[in-house]
Amino acid sequence: MARDLAQSTLERFRKRLEEEQERLEGMVRDIEAEREEVRLTETSSDRSPDPNTAEGGSLAFEMEKELSLWQNAQDILAKIEEAVARIEDGTYGICDECGNAIPVARLDALPYTKLCVDCSANRR
Repeated sequence: MARDLAQSTLERFRKRLEEEQERLEGMVRDIEAEREEVRLTETSSDRSPDPNTAEGGSLAFEMEKELSLWQNAQDILAKIEEAVARIEDGTYGICDECGNAIPVARLDALPYTKLCVDCSANRR
C-alpha cells in the first residue's frame, strides 16, 4: 500500500535531486568542452595522433571514457528530471510496477528510483 511522504521528506529529496542535477550538468558541460577542445586539436595540422601509436591509443581510450561518462550523466539527469516531476505530481516514492511504497532507505540510496527493491530485482 502506498503511503504519503511528509512534506519535509519530499523537500529533502527535492533538494538532493536538484543538487545532483547541478553537479551532473556541470560535469556534462566540462566533458563537452573538453571533447570540443580535443576535436579542434585533432583537426589541426599540429597534432593528429596515429591511433596505432601509444599516444593515439591513449587519446582514443580517454575519449571513449569521457563519452561513457557523458552518456551516464545524461541518463541520470533524465531520471532526476522524472523524479522531480513525480514529486510535483504526488507520485514520488511509489513503485511504478507494483504501486507500493518505496522504502525511504532505498530513496536515500537512489533518490531517482522508480521501483521498489523487489520489482527492481524482478526486472533483471
